[in-house]
Amino acid sequence: MSMSRPDVCFVVPNIAAKAYQQLANVYSAVEPPTWALLLASTIRAHGWEPAILDFEAQPADTEAAAEQIGELRPKIAVFVMYGQNPNSGSTSMIGAGELASQLRRSHPEIKIGFIGSHVSALPLEVVQLPYVDIAFINEGVHALLALLKSDLDEAPEKVPGIWYKDKHGVPRPGAPGCVVTSAQMDTLMPGYAWDLLPKRSAALDLYRAHFWHTNFLHEKRTPFAAIYTSLGCQFGCNFCMINIVNRTSYGTDSTAADSRGMRFWSPELMLGEFEKLWDMGVRTLRISDEMFFLNRRYYVPILEGLIARGLKFNLWAYARVDSVRKDQLELFKAAGVNWLCLGIEAGNQFVRVEIDKGRFQQVDIRQVVSDVKDAEIGVLGNYMFGLPEDTIETMTETLDLALELQCEHANFYAAQALPGSPLYLYAKREGWDLPQRPEEYAFLSYECKPLRTKYLEASEVLRFRDEAWHRYFSDPGYLGMIEQKFGIDARTNIEDLAKIRLKRKLLGD
Repeated sequence: MSMSRPDVCFVVPNIAAKAYQQLANVYSAVEPPTWALLLASTIRAHGWEPAILDFEAQPADTEAAAEQIGELRPKIAVFVMYGQNPNSGSTSMIGAGELASQLRRSHPEIKIGFIGSHVSALPLEVVQLPYVDIAFINEGVHALLALLKSDLDEAPEKVPGIWYKDKHGVPRPGAPGCVVTSAQMDTLMPGYAWDLLPKRSAALDLYRAHFWHTNFLHEKRTPFAAIYTSLGCQFGCNFCMINIVNRTSYGTDSTAADSRGMRFWSPELMLGEFEKLWDMGVRTLRISDEMFFLNRRYYVPILEGLIARGLKFNLWAYARVDSVRKDQLELFKAAGVNWLCLGIEAGNQFVRVEIDKGRFQQVDIRQVVSDVKDAEIGVLGNYMFGLPEDTIETMTETLDLALELQCEHANFYAAQALPGSPLYLYAKREGWDLPQRPEEYAFLSYECKPLRTKYLEASEVLRFRDEAWHRYFSDPGYLGMIEQKFGIDARTNIEDLAKIRLKRKLLGD
């Protein structure tokens, strides 16, 4: 980190203990803050000085963390509430509020901005918080550059894509917002400021891959990195808020489905970032794109470039079930994609139709999973319980499908009406009980409050989800498959994981 005074200190709040309970110590990942890295690279490329304080990687108590920010004396501290999981923007508010409040008390001279998916979904609510000066309604690139050029005080009403407080403390919108276009990606967001991350003794050694990503073995989880080669998604699933960061309007009913779309960096720039990470010693790498396995124009040059350069990463990427092309799987495997995450979501066709994944009726999910496995690529199946049309019977169909598919790993989620998603507006209109505190948006937290369905209470959904998780990871057939593929140590590690029982307030724990 530069010793000179930064113009912007990007702050990553710590949420691990409250968000993951007992899983935080060993099993949860510690991911590098990709959006803080992108924004730091952006302002640096335009002549401004960035710093990053990542309290996920280097935890500190609230007062000590506030002092670290204060000692840097930045012109503005920007709290970055982005993450690779859909709920990360909301759960990041867990640590952000407490830390920002302390920073306001101890260093009132430092301006405070909040940026991220939760902020973009609910900017007026966020800017009304007493410790927030500026709330960004999208990714913040144009807004940050305009703020810095104006020295943060002149004519905030002309800054695009923000809410701010006027001299009387009244929230006001800035100018119309705008996002970075594909044509601007390489110049406005030219890569990642990897050098600003903290480390123990080597680059990225404070970051830890997901447990399953290294075949359920702990030894190779560090160093670890995550990288986007594109931003956004062209689909509009009802439960998802990923595209809310593309938002440019100030309308109160704006959702992620209104701003869907994808933007891409050039394969050449991305391959340069892969090479940097390789030279830093990273071998385990997440491709965080929502839809990496979608556009051949972009993923083929990247995968072929990795092969040509001899960069043998252990990669994980995402795909929709209906975007997987069997004839491309050999290329993915050759390039080091050892895991493919598929959003299967629900076992019942009617439930899938209601969340805009009805196209899956044209796709044989079982055959797609089989094709991926035949290519010697591990499958991470994502499943969701508690969608609006779910009953105990339909959720049982989803669990039965998961047990049948026997993906090498599975995520089981209790559905949340995440701010920015169409499901959030639907739940509000129905008068359903929604989380009031950020802890309640965390899937694995004690406070977790999932969405009710038309037929089930939230507590019934959460209980089903937790029991389904334990049934899957204790299933003899699944454990036998893991032992055969990855060895007895991997099986033992999963059995140890399955002994952990999350405590849930909603269930009376």
